[in-house]
Amino acid sequence: MKKILFSLLVGISLVSQSCINDNEDPVAVTPTDGAVVNPNVGGATEPNQVWFDLGTETETVNKRTNWDLALYSGNEFKVVLNSSIMMAAGKIPDATDIDQVKESDVSTLMTKVQVATFDPSNIAYIDDVNGNFPSGSTAIEEIKATDSENAIYLLNLGHDLFTGSVATGSVATGGDSRGWMKIQVIRSGNGYKIKYAGLNDSSHKELVITKNTAYNFNFVSLVNNSEVSVQPEKNKWDICFTVFTNTITGAGSYVYADFVTTNIMGGAGAYQVTVGAGESGVEAYNNFTASDIDQSKFLYTDQRVIGANWRNPVGTNGLETYGDRFYVIKDAEGYYFKLRFTRMTSTDGERGRPQFEYKPL
Repeated sequence: MKKILFSLLVGISLVSQSCINDNEDPVAVTPTDGAVVNPNVGGATEPNQVWFDLGTETETVNKRTNWDLALYSGNEFKVVLNSSIMMAAGKIPDATDIDQVKESDVSTLMTKVQVATFDPSNIAYIDDVNGNFPSGSTAIEEIKATDSENAIYLLNLGHDLFTGSVATGSVATGGDSRGWMKIQVIRSGNGYKIKYAGLNDSSHKELVITKNTAYNFNFVSLVNNSEVSVQPEKNKWDICFTVFTNTITGAGSYVYADFVTTNIMGGAGAYQVTVGAGESGVEAYNNFTASDIDQSKFLYTDQRVIGANWRNPVGTNGLETYGDRFYVIKDAEGYYFKLRFTRMTSTDGERGRPQFEYKPL
C-alpha cells in the first residue's frame, strides 16, 4: 500500500512540475489556421498595393500613387523611392541651391533618369532591388549630418495609373507621366526635412518628418504635400502584392506586374520549395510539415524570394501559376507558414486578381 501511495505522489509531482514548466515556457501557437485569400490588387491596371499579415489574416490596401518617398525609421537616414510607379532620381551636378535649378539645367539628365529604357546604366537611378535598405544602396544617397553635403536631385515622379481599357489577360502597369521635381533631403533632429519644388519654381516647399520607429518607414506624398499612411507597423505584415521595378541583367531596370515582396525590413524571411519532376506540387505542399523546414534556406536580405517567380504570364496553357513550387515563410513575429499560389487571374481571365492559400507550420 505504501508503494502504491508513493507512486501516486511521484506521478502527481511529475504532472505538477510539467504544468509549471508549460506555464513558464509556453509554446507559441499562431492565431490562424490558414486561409484561401484573394488579395485586392484591383484588376488589370493593378492599382493597389496589398500588405498582408499571415498571422492575423489582415489585409491593408493603398493605391500605388498615394505616396512618393519612404523615409527609413531605423538608425540610418535613408530615402526610398516608390518603385511601384517607376520613380527614379539622379544627382544634379554642381547644384548647391535648389531654388536656382531650372529645367534647362537638367534637360540632358532627364533623358537618363528613367525606368525600363533597356539601358543597363539606368540602374544607377533606382534603389537596391533587394530591399535591404539599412545597408543597400539608394538612388538618393544616405542623408548626411552636414546639410551642405546632401545633394540636390532630379526626381522622376513615375507614372499615374492607367485609365483606359485593358484586354482580357493583359496588364497595364502605368499610364501618363506624373512629371518631375527637384528635391533635397537633409536631417532634422531624429528625422528628415524634405525641400522640393517644380523644376522651374524659384521657391520650394518643405516637409519635416519625425521617425516613427513602430514602422519600417514614414511615407510622404510630395504631390499632396503631406505625410501619408501606407504600410502597417513593421511586425504586422509579411508579404506585399505590388507592381515592382526590378532589374534584368544587361537591360537595366524593368517593371513587373504581379510581384510579391516579403517584409525583410520587419524580420520576415522566405524560401522557395521546388517539387521534383513527376511529383505532385499539391501533394508535396499538403505533406510539408514543420519538420521539413530548412532553416539554412531562409533569405532575410532579399525581398524578391517570391517576386514574379510564382506565375507564368506566357504559359502554354495561358496565364498560369507554377504548380511545381510553393513557399515557406517565417513571419515578422517568428511564426512559420507554407504558402502556394492557386490563381493569377479571376475566373474570367482578368489579371490583377490573384489567389493564394497558406497554412501555419
